[in-house]
Amino acid sequence: MPQIRPFRGIRYDLAHVGSLSDVVAPPYDVIDPDLQETLYKRHPCNVVRLILNREEPGDDEQNNRYERAGRFLRNWLREGVLSVESDPALYVYDQLFEHAGRTYTRRGVMARVKLEPFGEGTIYPHEETYPGPKADRLRLMQATRANLSQVFGLVPDQSSRLQACLSHAVEGRLPLEATDHLGVIHRLWVVTELSELHAIQEAVASEPTFIADGHHRYETACHYRDLLAQERGGLDPEHPANFTLMMLVGMNDPGMIVLPTHRVLRGIEPWSSDALIERLGDSFETRVAGEGPAAGRAIWEAIEAEADQRRMAFYAPSDRRWIDARLTERGADAMRRLAGERTDAWRRLGVAILHRLVLDERLGLRDAPRPDYVHDVAEVTVKLEAADAEPPVGLAALVMPATLDDIRTLSLEGERMPQKSTYFYPKLLSGLVINPLE
Repeated sequence: MPQIRPFRGIRYDLAHVGSLSDVVAPPYDVIDPDLQETLYKRHPCNVVRLILNREEPGDDEQNNRYERAGRFLRNWLREGVLSVESDPALYVYDQLFEHAGRTYTRRGVMARVKLEPFGEGTIYPHEETYPGPKADRLRLMQATRANLSQVFGLVPDQSSRLQACLSHAVEGRLPLEATDHLGVIHRLWVVTELSELHAIQEAVASEPTFIADGHHRYETACHYRDLLAQERGGLDPEHPANFTLMMLVGMNDPGMIVLPTHRVLRGIEPWSSDALIERLGDSFETRVAGEGPAAGRAIWEAIEAEADQRRMAFYAPSDRRWIDARLTERGADAMRRLAGERTDAWRRLGVAILHRLVLDERLGLRDAPRPDYVHDVAEVTVKLEAADAEPPVGLAALVMPATLDDIRTLSLEGERMPQKSTYFYPKLLSGLVINPLE
């Protein structure tokens, strides 16, 4: 069960910065160089200078993007650009967005959540992590002594008790509001009334928590806490470093949208459809389903409508053909041999089948460069049609995302999915609330 605490968050003073929309940003890991530059120009105090400070000529161990982020945070606090909440609070957070022609609202609450090592409590991961991003986030956390972005956590909330508490807490109250670069509207309410705080805490007191997004940040927070405890000879149980900033959302929230993460592989020889079909062999039922990049949309719509993890599609650039592929019983047997250490639920995942059986085993691409991860099939088409792209595309794969039920099942089994198995849309904004760790 998550132990959540209200806290005195750090927030922008709108009297100093004007519009909240000008100073917020998406998470660091979805900011490309062009968006980083746009955010830098949008406002001199945009939070991008904290979460993804750019490298400068002459950077060294003493003067670098991490240390600059720390200085910005301290200076903005001293100058009043940022201010500390006067009372401990929980923060109700709404996102209003459109997807596939429909309008959705997703609602959750931001709080300090007590850190637990994975496997020793009721906070569960679902994706693999890598050392590089964790080392990067640790250096930033040490320089700023703050959680600059929230981890995204899911709680079952089957009775919708959390949703009812959050709705009651904000009823009749005006929110703070920001619009991001994708047009998503973000609304924030600061809740300080003791009765509301207690009701929200009780609503999640018996719930497990599944990490949806921010695995690297969560593990980094645990590492930071351990290093600080070692440095200081222990920490008081209520020390802020024993907690991390987390957004908690009910899994039955109507705004819980999980998008696919398709793969576009570069830096390999372009595959032909005949070669693909031959190498997939009897592990898949295959057929040529269309020609040209644009045919991918109709193929994907058919796969998405069926929602079968065993079905995926491949684009062969050599002859510009799409291959529709469905796992056979022989393919399932091959997955059991190749991933005998994994559970049946893991072996049934589309992304697991794609990476372990297809890319690693059948196609021999275990050491291929990291693919482009793409969430919209229209963007896949654009990448495939870019004839002058460097390096050129050698293969593309359309694959179903893991579902919320998959996340729950695999997390409770102690399994972790391949990275980029899920993409929760929209992303949570950075800059709405900062959690100080001192």
